[in-house]
Amino acid sequence: MRADMDKIVSLSDGDSTEELQKYLSSLTDDQVAILTQFSAKREPSLKVCPLLTGSPPSSTEGSNRRLLVYQHCIPLCESGDLQPEVASDIIGLLMLETHTLSGPSLAQLASIFVEAIKVGKMGSGKSLELFPTVLTALAACEALSYGKGKCKLLALVTVLFKIIWDPQCVIHLTTMFRDVPLSSEELQFLVEKVLRMFIKLDLQEIPPLVYQLLLLSAKGCKKQILDGIISYFKEQDLCQEEEQKSLDLEVQSIPQDQLRYVEGTTILHIVFAVRLDHELGREFLKNFKTSYVDLCPFSIALLLSVARIQRYEEQVFEVLKGGIIKSFKDEQLQQGSKFLQDLIPGHCRVAQMILDTVKNSVFGWDHVTQGLVQLGFFLMDTFGPKPGPFGKTSEGSVTVARTPTQQACKLGGQVLLQGFKIHEPIRGEILEQVLNRLVTKTASPVNHYLDFNLVFVFLLLHHQSFSLTLWSLRLTTCRTFLWPLFKVSMSLKDALILVLRKAMFSSQLDGRKSAVTGFLLLLKNFKVLGSLASSQCSQAISSSQIQVDVHSRYNSAANEAFCLEILSSLRRCLGQQADVRLMLYEGFYDVLRRNSQLASSIMQTLCSHLRRYYEPEQDLLPPMKLEPCITAHGDQVFLQEPLVLCLHCTNFVSVFFDDDEEEEEQEGYQSELQTILDSMTRRMIKSELEDFELDKSAEFSMGSSVGVKNNIYAVLVMGVYEVLMEYNFIKADYSKTRFEELLELFNRYHKLSEILKEKSGKGRVPSNKTPRSLLSLGFISTLLTVLFRDSTQSKEEALSVLRSSGEFLRYAVNVAVQKIQQLEETGHTDGPDGQNPDRTFRFLCDMTSVLMWRYTNIPSVVEDPGKKEKRSSLSHLCLEGLLKIFTTCQQRYPDKMAQLLSNMDIAEDDADKDNGSVTEMNYFYIRQFQRTLFSQLSGGEEEFNSKEAQLLVNILSVLSRQLKPSSQQFVQMITWTVKICKETSFEDSAFSKGLLSLLFSLHVLYKSPVSLLLELCQDIHSQLGDIDQVHEMMFQFISSLTILLVLSQVDRVLDEVDWLIARKKSHTAAAKSTTDQQDPIEKAMTLQLGTLLTALNELIQTALLPGTCTITLLRELSRTYTILTTLVKYYIQVCTSQHRALPARFEKLVKLSGSHLTPQCYSFITYAQVAYQLLLLYDKKKKKRNEVNTAAKLLRETKAIPNLIFSIEQYEKYLITLSKKSKVNLMQYMKLSTSRDFRINAATLDAALQEQDDGEETTESQETQEPKQKKRKQ
Repeated sequence: MRADMDKIVSLSDGDSTEELQKYLSSLTDDQVAILTQFSAKREPSLKVCPLLTGSPPSSTEGSNRRLLVYQHCIPLCESGDLQPEVASDIIGLLMLETHTLSGPSLAQLASIFVEAIKVGKMGSGKSLELFPTVLTALAACEALSYGKGKCKLLALVTVLFKIIWDPQCVIHLTTMFRDVPLSSEELQFLVEKVLRMFIKLDLQEIPPLVYQLLLLSAKGCKKQILDGIISYFKEQDLCQEEEQKSLDLEVQSIPQDQLRYVEGTTILHIVFAVRLDHELGREFLKNFKTSYVDLCPFSIALLLSVARIQRYEEQVFEVLKGGIIKSFKDEQLQQGSKFLQDLIPGHCRVAQMILDTVKNSVFGWDHVTQGLVQLGFFLMDTFGPKPGPFGKTSEGSVTVARTPTQQACKLGGQVLLQGFKIHEPIRGEILEQVLNRLVTKTASPVNHYLDFNLVFVFLLLHHQSFSLTLWSLRLTTCRTFLWPLFKVSMSLKDALILVLRKAMFSSQLDGRKSAVTGFLLLLKNFKVLGSLASSQCSQAISSSQIQVDVHSRYNSAANEAFCLEILSSLRRCLGQQADVRLMLYEGFYDVLRRNSQLASSIMQTLCSHLRRYYEPEQDLLPPMKLEPCITAHGDQVFLQEPLVLCLHCTNFVSVFFDDDEEEEEQEGYQSELQTILDSMTRRMIKSELEDFELDKSAEFSMGSSVGVKNNIYAVLVMGVYEVLMEYNFIKADYSKTRFEELLELFNRYHKLSEILKEKSGKGRVPSNKTPRSLLSLGFISTLLTVLFRDSTQSKEEALSVLRSSGEFLRYAVNVAVQKIQQLEETGHTDGPDGQNPDRTFRFLCDMTSVLMWRYTNIPSVVEDPGKKEKRSSLSHLCLEGLLKIFTTCQQRYPDKMAQLLSNMDIAEDDADKDNGSVTEMNYFYIRQFQRTLFSQLSGGEEEFNSKEAQLLVNILSVLSRQLKPSSQQFVQMITWTVKICKETSFEDSAFSKGLLSLLFSLHVLYKSPVSLLLELCQDIHSQLGDIDQVHEMMFQFISSLTILLVLSQVDRVLDEVDWLIARKKSHTAAAKSTTDQQDPIEKAMTLQLGTLLTALNELIQTALLPGTCTITLLRELSRTYTILTTLVKYYIQVCTSQHRALPARFEKLVKLSGSHLTPQCYSFITYAQVAYQLLLLYDKKKKKRNEVNTAAKLLRETKAIPNLIFSIEQYEKYLITLSKKSKVNLMQYMKLSTSRDFRINAATLDAALQEQDDGEETTESQETQEPKQKKRKQ
């Protein structure tokens, strides 16, 4: 064999190939095959080439020999016996000679490839590099025995698509088809086949296959390729999630880390392809711009990676922003509608997907982390709190994120926080970005950036300069994280003291307030066990002299010296503006709670300051100097000293001396303070309002400087009365004499309060709200408990003094309501423990029990008999307090509602009460309020109290939110509410609105409210003007507020239908119709609209008065036709893409709109126009001066009419289009539109003609009679 091969080589080296051809012709096919295999294993480029050179393609023999060489080389390359370099050389040589093969040879060779693929012999795929060249040459052949080469090529490709591919060949075949000319249909079929093979491949083979698919996408099918890749990984993530939820942890088809690494590699391939092919990038983003349903953790990670490409950055974040906010809005819409929950049980939670992406990024997704940081800050910047009017910032307390924008902002914070924990490389960037926003956004709220506790701890440990920068800002939230560092870092603490001292003398008020806050927080956190003499407080102590042993648990001496130094600095605040002093006094409350040993030093500071405003002469009235408390700047008057807070804080400090009587100096302070307060009590009782120049003749208008000054004086005097009342109550020890003095103080307080209300209301400039009470929430809780629940015999005589004053009881409950209102709005209250959420909630529980007992045990009908007062009774105030407590607890303490209800021990002897279930306990109190409301409604209209009934309905509404819609108690609540609505006939619009709102809020969580809307519309039609029929009323109360509320529910139903249509339209393009059965969502939409059209048909036949109800109805009608038009467009899309027949229900809906609603709409439009014209004439006669205003109002209110006409015409326009698409004549149900430019009312015309005929007959009869003789003049 070697001799034959050497001879062939030597002959090929000669000048002529004739001898080589003769020699090769003498060999048999078996010998040629053996030579081919032998030569391929030894220097193929030198020894295979002579075999091809000596086989000229022009002759049949040469062509057959060439084919024989190809037939033996291809299996040899696939066998794996050759080295990769040798196989590549052979394939390269064969590719160069392929164009010389004849058409039949090419066809036979292609068939060999197809057969090898079919039986799975293309394992290595090396010879498949030759296949595209063979197919290209075959396509170029013009003539074959059975047709053109293109026909053969098409047949071969078809066979390739039909056979089952070996998973080992998929990547090679995909690579091969890149060089094969394919039509668009063939390419689409190829992509579908490859995507179906994903699940059969090993996970490690996915990235190279994706790479080949992306290269193949240059030919087309970009969307299909991207969708297939994303869908595959979405399914893998779902399988992974289900496996993690399963109890059998050993069963795991794919390791999580392996899947994540493959996803990361795939993302890199796609991003690289997008960089090179911008059309691929546009197609990728187009998928997510229309709907967020296709989002998944993999696609989000891919989007964030693509965002690194500058041209796509803005588009990607806009896509994500739209998807996130729409997801939150859709979730909110579904949570509020039982109809949508039953129809579409699941929901695509984009927020959770983004958090999953953050979690997955730990597996080496460095290309995703940068996008995550950008996304987090983008969400917080876009959806964070905005500055208030005139650039003012409102750093309110953070509550539960309820609105979609709040949830989106919170999501941004979660992304940053989780990313900060997982990825160390991005921590520096997050810290820098946070610092930039804190420093630069001084005019915007920045508290939402300060919720990253971990971020700040890390930040403070590495950036001391940042810690000091925060103190120069108006921020307080972040300072909580500084204390661990100040306790262990001497240098940082000394630097902070310097910063605070500089800030104390800052030219800006915010800087000085920030310094006070910093000093107070230091006092709270450096606790003192022992106590130095107060005289030492004035000694100058440098912070550098204080040594803190960071390894010791506690250093009392150092802390005490440090705190005394701070107190000496804070004394300078007593000479600054009122805002700074106010902050200091309020801060002392918490300081004493946390560091009670400082009470002596604080007492000395406050007492010495209080003496400036106290009149020591016991015979002089009044006991306080009010003139130094105010200051004037030009014509403007300002409060300089919040004296009342100073007095209240001083009184509060004295409480801490009661348990510590060891030191004589403390007793001296306490005795001095008691002497001052007792003297003030005695002299304030003796003082008249004239002593303060605040009698009835004084001016209290806020438009003049004198009025402003008197208002400030009045607030100060009322505050002093309140502080003295609290002091006497605490010190009274249930002494009757003390309580009598307390009542005298209150009487003077009440008198001044009434004068202030009376005088402030008369001025042209609106008066300020009632001054906020200085009484703390804890004191009010104790006071209410003593007044209403304390039945101790020994206290009865003293308490009867306070209980005998109805005004004092009302005052106590009013202050409680005011404090609860403040807690609801701001999250905290004034005074001691106002910032402590746990103690505040404890006070709420105590007040709830007291107010509930007072309301249920003493009916309002027995209060103040014979008096008819406009103000609320004590029972009403208790009920209002209960409502505010329930609302506040639901907003501020959503997880503690059950604990609050468990403290309402009003029915200890009630056998029905069951504490075993939170739902049953909640429903127990609901039944209590239901009975009270039912007794109100059963007493007749004369005994009906509208305000109390409204409060009861609001309480029921709040408590019902705690019930689960699936519970039996919720169903009972709905049944009771429907019964009350049907049986109530009181003409009280506010109560009716509240009751109906409760009914709708419950009904929408139970089932769709359209059937309820239909009944209400029938009742409205029956009461306000029945045209066609008389119908028995179900609901007994109807008012304009009722109609507006019904129309608002109509709008809500339209919102739900519009949302469903949009959801269906986004799925229509990808969906394929398999049956003619109507989709359940389409069926539900049609039924909703059908019932709604019937309800609106009732309303437009109702004689509504011109005004808001008519305009709102016209707008809802216009929106209804807009939704109908959207539904018609949806069916046009369905008919175009799926060629599906129209559902019968939809045809009935079109018939209902055309035969019932549209004709009545035109009649109602005519009625509305005539009514407005009559109203215009009436207004012109009544007020001629307002003709222009009346005409403008008429034009504004009748603007809804042309909008409605346009909506109807658009609806009919698209119905014509749908009729052509569906081959169904839908216009047969539509009647000819009314021409409103030239109207002839047939009935009016007949009446006018009849009147004219009667007039002509009378004239003729008069002409036939003799004329009467004229009377002669006398």
